[in-house]
Amino acid sequence: MTRYLLAIDQGTTSSRAIIFDPSGTIVGVAQQEFHQYFPRDGWVEHDALEIWDSTLMVCRSALERAGIDAADVAGIGITNQRETTVIWERATGKPIHHAIVWQDRRTASWCTKLKEDGFENVVVERTGLLIDPYFSATKISWILDNVEGARARAEAGELAFGTVDSWLLWNLTGGRSHYTDATNASRTALFNIHTQSWDDTLLDLFRVPRQLLPEVLDCAADFGTTEREWLGAELQVAGIAGDQHAALIGQACFEPGMAKSTYGTGCFLMLNTGDTALRSENRLLTTMSYRLDGKPTYAVEGSIFVAGAAMQWLRDGLGLIAHAGESLAHAERVGVENAVYLVPAFTGLGAPHWDPHARGAIMGLTRDTGIGEIVTAGLQSVCYQTKDLVRAIQNDGARLESLRVDGGMAVNDWVMQFLADILNVTVDRPRITETTALGAAYLAGLQTGVYSSLEEISRLWECERQFRPDMRPSLRESLYAGWLDAVDRVCNR
Repeated sequence: MTRYLLAIDQGTTSSRAIIFDPSGTIVGVAQQEFHQYFPRDGWVEHDALEIWDSTLMVCRSALERAGIDAADVAGIGITNQRETTVIWERATGKPIHHAIVWQDRRTASWCTKLKEDGFENVVVERTGLLIDPYFSATKISWILDNVEGARARAEAGELAFGTVDSWLLWNLTGGRSHYTDATNASRTALFNIHTQSWDDTLLDLFRVPRQLLPEVLDCAADFGTTEREWLGAELQVAGIAGDQHAALIGQACFEPGMAKSTYGTGCFLMLNTGDTALRSENRLLTTMSYRLDGKPTYAVEGSIFVAGAAMQWLRDGLGLIAHAGESLAHAERVGVENAVYLVPAFTGLGAPHWDPHARGAIMGLTRDTGIGEIVTAGLQSVCYQTKDLVRAIQNDGARLESLRVDGGMAVNDWVMQFLADILNVTVDRPRITETTALGAAYLAGLQTGVYSSLEEISRLWECERQFRPDMRPSLRESLYAGWLDAVDRVCNR
């Protein structure tokens, strides 16, 4: 009997469930978008209950579309939007506040003060992260300070914190499991990536009670079993990883030096550094690749806050396109020599700039500028931001020979060719671009015996298309210089 794997891919704008067979082939998929809340400038929230409801619905739909029963599933893997913060009541399972999303910048002033007070080096040394509103720690403290009675209740052990993986796991298991994995823990700014434990110094610095926190397990582990009522059978939750770490696994980047870049709402480039936690001198993050059998594997990562979200804004905010697919026709007409630059700093800029106060802008407008130029600039902005990250990696002494890509924008041939051209490296697109969900499925398969090793998983990776650089160096340099000038204009420096 075929043993299927159910991957829950809970993202920033939608929840998805994908059923894979052991070869990594998709046999059923369902997706549902959910509401985004923007209560103030730079604030981004989700309704955690809506996230749970949408997740349950897509799991049921994916099973139905695959034509299989839940009993045919060997295990569940969860991958999730990282850093997004949920705090709920242990007794009722009800959130005490909207989830604060990773993009949210409400704690920027506190982060600035912590840096001015000289605490950043303490955080970098222990977590590999910078002090920034991006990470969960300041979000947790903000909720405790702004929901009446929350801090006292947290200290009394009445509340639970989790990133979205923990929140889904709690609900799937009927409140029996309060766990996270090492990758999600590593993005809170509370987890020491060297000792692999919650860090008392950081808990004190960010004023987070230990009683709130989940237990940290390996990425492939026994996280508990689901309630029968949810899917029709008691299924083992056997794998968890934050979305970017899961994509690294789905891309089979298991050797030091291998890199992937994921293009979803944001863009995240991750380079495997093996058992060495390499400290970047160019404001990249040191993070976990994954942890298996108690052994941590590390990575350096560059995080871009807005990639696909820029196209969503052009579609929904400005109404310049009806759907993302229209962007290809605009780009093919305009071409790469586009003098318009869109800097999508809607909630600040991530790596390597780390400017939470920067805001978006469109530069280079002339009387001849039309919808096509602006849409093309939105596509190109994703590639330029990736170039920022690759340049930082190279300045840290690492060499990038090729890049494996995935995510929604990876299917756009024009964007991938421009990416190869502006980076001057080979870009490899796999047969299955849903590598985030695939990585979660692989983890569940490792734990449940569907796969015996990472080597077996590596053999499943297939390249669907390779994009080779084919741009004259002078044009590459000119286009990128224009981008750097545009970024300088929006940064507060």
